[in-house]
Amino acid sequence: MIDFWASWCAPCREENPKVVALYAELHSKGLNIISVGLETDAVKWKEAIAKDKLSWAQVSNLQEMNDPIALKYGVTQIPTTFLLDSDGKIVATEIYGDDLKNKIKELLGIK
Repeated sequence: MIDFWASWCAPCREENPKVVALYAELHSKGLNIISVGLETDAVKWKEAIAKDKLSWAQVSNLQEMNDPIALKYGVTQIPTTFLLDSDGKIVATEIYGDDLKNKIKELLGIK
């Protein structure tokens, strides 16, 4: 899963506890996440990572919405998620909550 978010984005911060729970439940079964912080302030970004307990890989080019990764994926709003299969093909985007969890379980072959 690729998760685009920012420390200054209230909806992103509201979604983070759900992603933390999802990661805790499914990481050992194969879920991996990389988060792309659409930031300009490294200190605030790192503080938010620590406060929200985001334990998976985090990257940021500190270019906010002009981040090259965000531009490559066509991200125009956050939070935005992309689910990739084991071959790196995008199989779902813009799903959250139970829909996200169910799709991940399906991709991992979990009933």
